[in-house]
Amino acid sequence: MNRTEASEPGTQRSGHLVRPLVPLALATFAVGTDAFVIAGLLPAIAADLDVSIPAAGQLVTVFALTLAVAAPILSWLLSPLDRRQALQLALVVFVVGNVITALSPTYLLALLARILTALGAATITATAASAAVSITPAERRGRAMALVIGGLTLSTALGMPLGNLIGSVDWRLTLWAVAALGVVAAIGISVSLPRVVLPATSLTARLAPLRQPKVLTILVATLLVMGGHYTVYTYIGAMTTEATTGSIPQALTVILFAWGTGVFGGNFLAGYLVDKRPALGVAVTALAGGTVFLAISPLTVSHLAIACVWAAIWGVTDGMASVVQQHRLVTFAPASAPVLLGLNSSAIYVGVAVGGALGGLTQDWLSVTLLGVPAAVLALLATTITVAEGRANRERTSPGTPEYSQ
Repeated sequence: MNRTEASEPGTQRSGHLVRPLVPLALATFAVGTDAFVIAGLLPAIAADLDVSIPAAGQLVTVFALTLAVAAPILSWLLSPLDRRQALQLALVVFVVGNVITALSPTYLLALLARILTALGAATITATAASAAVSITPAERRGRAMALVIGGLTLSTALGMPLGNLIGSVDWRLTLWAVAALGVVAAIGISVSLPRVVLPATSLTARLAPLRQPKVLTILVATLLVMGGHYTVYTYIGAMTTEATTGSIPQALTVILFAWGTGVFGGNFLAGYLVDKRPALGVAVTALAGGTVFLAISPLTVSHLAIACVWAAIWGVTDGMASVVQQHRLVTFAPASAPVLLGLNSSAIYVGVAVGGALGGLTQDWLSVTLLGVPAAVLALLATTITVAEGRANRERTSPGTPEYSQ
């Protein structure tokens, strides 16, 4: 087990367990806001740096690609450090990258600064999640992960709108605000997170879980379902044009807020359920639910009220999937949690890229309002391989042996 400076988890009171989780959630909130808010600031950035909007959009692309590639590599390189030191280092790089971006007088410097920022952000979510697992009793780990990952998803509901509001004055102020969040998170982690040291294991031992079919299945399923969700989410503005046209000025913001609220609620619902029920069943429920609500999206996007209800429930399935998949990875191989969660982050961001590309290409032969159909196919594939893996695992496991899926 992990070594910490804290007392045994079972003897800690609830308040003592929550206190170190709050700055971890703040750190993931900062990362999520930073990752997504730039997209809404592209026109202002393009005008200020004297480049086209597509060129400014590469600030988003280079951030996502750097994060996807760097997450598993840096998670492994930083695994010998205790979780507090690893987070402090990552947050310093993250904050410096945002400060340089905010001060950038040229497009090239801003692009390089976004790469630096992504290198810092690459390990924050995975390291925060592994730290939360390490300091929390086994029977409460799902809820602890939900709280930490909830910071990431809350950024989509609150961070993006607030960032865009600040950016309407000056886009650079948004980056300063994100940097400030990183500083506050770093201080909170330094003060409240105990020293957490992972078990001393070799690189071969840390990578050993990657040879297990169930680990690969989880990662592939995550990539597929995120690809499905972001096929729709990336183009949600265009999909809901009929519902938002002629309605209130903030109609799209209301839909996105409903979705983000649903994701946030789905995080905590999944965290509660995986602490009480077999994780495989929770995963199948989340994946199958996502499949259904993506498939019915063409029937819901023409009326604002219906679109908001649909977006909220669809968001619940997205939020549930994020937590339960990470919980399954950590449960299977706790000592390899940093590497596995880093790979999971890569799977998520590759899925986001796949979803955006699929949604764009599909519009050459399908109406934008029908994007939920190919998206549902990806989610269905994720559900199918998860069910198949669960059945194969039951066949491999003797009756008297506890199953990983449980």
